[in-house]
Amino acid sequence: MNFTVSARVSERRFSFRHSSILGAVEQGWSLMVAGMTEVVITDAAGRAHCPNAMHQHLFGPRASVAPVEVKLAA
Repeated sequence: MNFTVSARVSERRFSFRHSSILGAVEQGWSLMVAGMTEVVITDAAGRAHCPNAMHQHLFGPRASVAPVEVKLAA
């Protein structure tokens, strides 16, 4: 299956093709961290998703983790 990752920076729009959904999600996050906007992953059927929504669709929501209390020896 093919996935297209697209993003915008200023007036320029970039698109990248991936055969792996995980590669597309990873690049989508990378583009977001780099400051690009309108980051979207489009699948072969034309459905568009943000990288976070695609990750949740694949793996479900992240479980919250309770903070771990650390005790220091005196």
